[in-house]
Amino acid sequence: MSRFWLRILPQFLFVGGATLLIWAAFGAADAFIFLSLSGLTPFFLMLRNLARIDVWLDAPTVESVPDGSGLWEGVFSRLRRMVRQRDQRQQKLETMLRDLQQAIAALPDAIIILDAGDHIEWCNPMAQEYFGLDERRDMGQQISYLIRQPQFVEYLSEPQSDQPCILKLSSDSILSVQLIPYADRKKLLLARDITRIENVDRMRRDFVANVSHELRTPLTVVNGFLETLSDMGDAPDAEMLKRSLALMTGQTDRMKRLVEDLLTLSKLENAENHLSEEEVNVPLLVAQIHQDALSLSGKNHQIELRIETDAGLRGNTEELRSGFGNLVSNAVRYTPEGGRIALTWKMEHGCAVFAVEDSGIGIESEHIPRLTERFYRVDRSRSRGTGGTGLGLAIVKHVLNRHQGRFEISSEIGKGSLFRAVFPSSRVVSAMPETK
Repeated sequence: MSRFWLRILPQFLFVGGATLLIWAAFGAADAFIFLSLSGLTPFFLMLRNLARIDVWLDAPTVESVPDGSGLWEGVFSRLRRMVRQRDQRQQKLETMLRDLQQAIAALPDAIIILDAGDHIEWCNPMAQEYFGLDERRDMGQQISYLIRQPQFVEYLSEPQSDQPCILKLSSDSILSVQLIPYADRKKLLLARDITRIENVDRMRRDFVANVSHELRTPLTVVNGFLETLSDMGDAPDAEMLKRSLALMTGQTDRMKRLVEDLLTLSKLENAENHLSEEEVNVPLLVAQIHQDALSLSGKNHQIELRIETDAGLRGNTEELRSGFGNLVSNAVRYTPEGGRIALTWKMEHGCAVFAVEDSGIGIESEHIPRLTERFYRVDRSRSRGTGGTGLGLAIVKHVLNRHQGRFEISSEIGKGSLFRAVFPSSRVVSAMPETK
């Protein structure tokens, strides 16, 4: 027997017993009146409580559960407990959903939920950023109306495959888009920005092609002279031999410089190669680089040295020598004979600056952002003619990155160029002792 009947049975027994006693004492009429009143009173109480429940259902909260007495007290108590448990479960679900939405929103990938008709049901912030979607305006819109690249529309209509669709956006970003079916014909659209991966892969292909090309040319020259000397027999022409050896030496030197620069770059890019720091006497270092520049120039340029501060740097001497040296050697190589080159070491707004300014032919503005790329040359034939490897500015960029510095380039056609290596105040060391 249920608890409800166990609670109501004593009341039935009491009313039944009282009715029998009244019948025996006062007659059947009085007993009927008593029984009727005993039944009508609970009936009216039930109607009143049902009305209160009906009102409560319009706003069913724990606080507004009606109070009752007797049998209704237990009913309302259980109802209050059920609503409280429901609220707790709902609050827990809302918290889990909110945490899940925050986690999805924090993902670096774009996520869009599509219904069976490819209409947008939900998207995270990255999807809004990648595809220019608006959370309020575009909900319910057909995805192909908003992402109109032909390859995506075709990918959306074709049977699903494991291969993603590659999209190139107007912002020069490259996205890898994949559709994943789930539930009742719904789809999950995932998009990942692979711009950096594609650029790295392109740089790797270009790097292999450039290294192969750079090495093939001198090897071809050396091999050609060796074949020529072999064909000349036991008594090669002395003048021919001298000229051939000189050219072969020049080509092997070029290969040596290329390999050395590649090894330097590899060392700078190695994450396990931690920067070995010391206090670097930059004024002395710049003076030495100035002497090297004079030797490289062979008195064909006016090379001026300006040391305006005796401050030094906390860093690696050899790396700084390599970075500064590449800036200066580039200036010497690409400045016509009789041109002017100025080397400057100074303080500027709390930062240390090494600047190399030349009066060369200048660089067009569209080339400047790419100058630090490996093997990037504004004029390929001229660069090779001057003995450059195409890696010098790439080395400068990596050296500055390892010293938290920044690289600034400004140039104007016909007026020359200015290259500046700027180091933060945290790297500056106060006056260095004079070194003889």
